[in-house]
Amino acid sequence: MTVIANLGVAAPELILACSGLALLMVGVFRRGDATAAVGWMAVLALLVTMAVVFAGEPRMMSTFNGMFVSDGFSRYAKLVTLFAAALTLILTLSWMAREQMEKFEVPVVMLFATLGMLMMISANNLMSLYLGLELMSLASYVLAALRRDTVKSTEAGLKYFVLGSVASGMLLYGMSMVYGFSGTTSFDALAKVLGEHAPTGAIVGLVFMLCGMAFKVSAVPFHMWTPDVYEGAPTPVTAFFAAAPKVAAIALFIRLLVGPFADLVGAWQQVLWLVSAGSMIVGAFGAVAQTNIKRLMAYSSIGHMGYVLVGLVTGTEVGVSAALLYMALYVFMSVGSFAVILSMRSGGQALEKISDLSGLHKASPGLAAALAIFLFSMAGIPFFAGFVAKLGLFIAALDGGQLALAIILALSSVVAAFYYIRVIKVMYFDEPSETFDPVPSSNTLILSGTAFVTTFFLAWPAPLIAQADLAAKALFPG
Repeated sequence: MTVIANLGVAAPELILACSGLALLMVGVFRRGDATAAVGWMAVLALLVTMAVVFAGEPRMMSTFNGMFVSDGFSRYAKLVTLFAAALTLILTLSWMAREQMEKFEVPVVMLFATLGMLMMISANNLMSLYLGLELMSLASYVLAALRRDTVKSTEAGLKYFVLGSVASGMLLYGMSMVYGFSGTTSFDALAKVLGEHAPTGAIVGLVFMLCGMAFKVSAVPFHMWTPDVYEGAPTPVTAFFAAAPKVAAIALFIRLLVGPFADLVGAWQQVLWLVSAGSMIVGAFGAVAQTNIKRLMAYSSIGHMGYVLVGLVTGTEVGVSAALLYMALYVFMSVGSFAVILSMRSGGQALEKISDLSGLHKASPGLAAALAIFLFSMAGIPFFAGFVAKLGLFIAALDGGQLALAIILALSSVVAAFYYIRVIKVMYFDEPSETFDPVPSSNTLILSGTAFVTTFFLAWPAPLIAQADLAAKALFPG
């Protein structure tokens, strides 16, 4: 391949990298506050990158000596990741304008975090995997500690950094063991070596890698950072953490397990089974006692990642397709929920307690209806988008012979429905306790769009399901 063709494979990443550097210079040299200008140009950069990814060919292509690949799977995952990043960046800009926060660096850091996610998704080598993962992680640590003038945000950033460093160390140690016992870092070569003979040391290394990856998706038992970081980080940053990085990390999980480690399914399936079951159980029961809406969403996120991992445990094309569909629909539900939380303001002050939602249907009927839609969907109530997503995973689990996991999925969903419906009860049956500020137009637009898709997805599910199937098929060419 020519140099131009090589660079063309990584065009989306190059666009984001160049845009981030250019916008950093714009912010530095522009007189006055450049936050809004830099922020909306960052949104434009994400949309342009989405267009480039969408226009790209879904066939398998690689560059940089096979360390970076582009295929139908990466195309799907990148589109979902970029879409989630764009929505949460718009929410962030709206929040910063209301808080009168002049920090043009925030959208730039979010661009670089998204760049790291795209590199993770296309990684075809342990080295490129770690490069993308750390770029995303370092940017995320900065975003978590964005409000240095508040104790909660500073604490969230510090906890995320310390625990994230431990997880990165475990991941790197596992990678070094895999390399030491296989003699290669290439995914293609690893698949060949481990397919012929799997040394015990490589299996141990894989377990360490799974631990590091479980932290990134906030799966049990590496979930301890999630509630504190979700509560302490600024709400739009929490929305960002809940959507885009989760999609990228799940995509990396899938590429690792059904690619270079596909022949070790007997080893990683047992570990992943426990992680998935534990996440569903902790996510269901951990949220019951929560009084803070952001902490409730944190435990909800843990549970949802457990659901997604059910698809991975099966190790089948059907399971991977169901997991990819779930992540796409989860973005709509999660971003929409956080758009409501960001709109919960009274007298210019943010409200985070579940009790603050008392009588919301009288003060703001549209806001209450939107949140009810998202919560019903996350609970898996027919016939919302979340029901379709969970049903797909349930069928995949049964098809893959994971009856026990399917039962845990169903029972944990019933428990989770309790705390989702409890919030709806507070909104519609409790007496009003607050008067709410008007909802910003950008939040209203995102709320309307995500609520529409969540409500009416079942009317026309074929296009997204077909794309998820094609993405999964790219990993199972046989």
